[in-house]
Formats: sequence, C-alpha cells, structure tokens
Amino acid sequence: MSLEVVAAGIEGVRLMLDWAAAEGWNPGLEDAEPFYATDPDGFLLARLDGVPVGSISVVRYPGDFAFLGFYIVRPEHRGRGFGMALWRTGMERLAGCNIGLDGVVAQQANYRKSGFALAHRNVRFGGVPRAAPLDDPRVVPLERVPLPELLAYDRSCFGFERRPFLERWIARPRIALGFLERGRLLGYGVIRACRQGFKIGPLFADRADAAEALFLALAAQAGGQPVFLDPPEPNAEATALARRHGLEPVFETARMYTRGDPGLPLSRIFGITTFELG
Repeated sequence: MSLEVVAAGIEGVRLMLDWAAAEGWNPGLEDAEPFYATDPDGFLLARLDGVPVGSISVVRYPGDFAFLGFYIVRPEHRGRGFGMALWRTGMERLAGCNIGLDGVVAQQANYRKSGFALAHRNVRFGGVPRAAPLDDPRVVPLERVPLPELLAYDRSCFGFERRPFLERWIARPRIALGFLERGRLLGYGVIRACRQGFKIGPLFADRADAAEALFLALAAQAGGQPVFLDPPEPNAEATALARRHGLEPVFETARMYTRGDPGLPLSRIFGITTFELG
C-alpha cells in the first residue's frame, strides 16, 4: 500500500468538486477553471496505489494570506490517517501565511486544535425568492465597469488581490452585475448555476439598498429555482435581506484564521464568494 500526495491538476479539481457535491456542499457547475486559475499549485490529492482517496485545497493569495478548503477523505477510506497526510502537506505549503477556512460544524473542534481561531459564523440561506426584481437603472452588466476599478473594489471587500480568479468568475455562463451611482461602483454580485439551484456570491455592496437591488436582479436570473446566499452572521442587514425575500438557514460554517481576523469589512459583505476559496 502506497500513499502519495500530489498536485491535482484541473481534472483533479473537477473530481474534488464532485466529492464536494457528494458531501452536500452544492458546488457550482463551472467552478473548476476559476478555482484552478487562482493558484494552480494549491489543489492536492491523496492517491492510494494511484487511486484518489482524499483532497485538500491550499490556495495562496498575495500578501501572505491563504485559504484552505476541499478537505475531504472519501467515506470508505476514513480513519486510516490519509486526512492527516493531506493536512500536513497542505499546511507545509502555507507556512508563514495567515490561513483562513470555513469549517463545517463536525470539524471545528479539530481546526481549533490545529491553531485556528473563530472569527464569526457564515450562514447559508436558501429558498425560492418571493420578490420580483426592481427596475433599477443603477444595476448594470458588470462588463460596463473597467477591470481596474472592479479589481480595486473587490480587494477593498475581499482584502486581497485575486485577479486570475475574478477575471474568470465574472465571465459567462455566470451572470455578473454592478451597482453604479453617479459613475461610481458601489457594489457587485455574481450568480452561477450549481448542482442544486443557483448561488449568489460574492454579493458586495457599500449600502443595504445597493445589495438589495443587486440581489433581486441576480435572483431573477434563477428562473424560479432555489437561490442560495452565504452572508457572514455579523452582517445583520445581510441576514435580514435573505429572510425578507423568503430564504431560510440551511447550513453554516465557522470562519476561522490561524493568525487572527484580517479585519474584513463585514458590513459590506452581504454574501461571501465561496466556502472553498473565501
């Protein structure tokens, strides 16, 4: 029996997404390419005699920030130390970084033992939105926003540069919209098809009314299918928005960091981008 931890490659990322779907995490249908582009060396597979049995993503961003996700060992191979081998290899790659993750409830105690501290909860809301979109001329296709302006706005919310990811994330088949007021970008959001329904993420906005206009316009793209939004719990306006439009809590994670909360502007984060990459 031989276990090795290797770079996943793009096909390995697609496999990881299938495993995430089997865990009930409901990934997007077209997530693989933007995820992989973020950090091609940041996706790892454990192979037992050549057969994939587990995964982890350890994606680095500029500024010594990293995000950990896709920590999965296939059910039939659990309890044999394969997860720990993945964990050690992944954490070695992220040495010196402040590492963030969105931990599922079952793993939060283990993450604390590994040096992660709770910052806040993220709560996934889901359901079929009740409200119709507003006819708001300030909501425009995101392609009308110059890329440097979008990148600067995204960094002000996400905290770190992520151009390789974002260039692909805002492209079709996803729908990306911005909120422009007097020529200034005050928010943007993206909706994408998932294994079940659609997810909105990110949903960033300077004000609650901008977030609501974007949410309604994006949710209208779902054609009556379920929509999911992942707001940070401390943003009360975000959770109120979700409830107001008929979404209910269906899942939660703990946002945790190894070197302290980087101080993200949670009041502007109405929906995080993904649980896998932050």
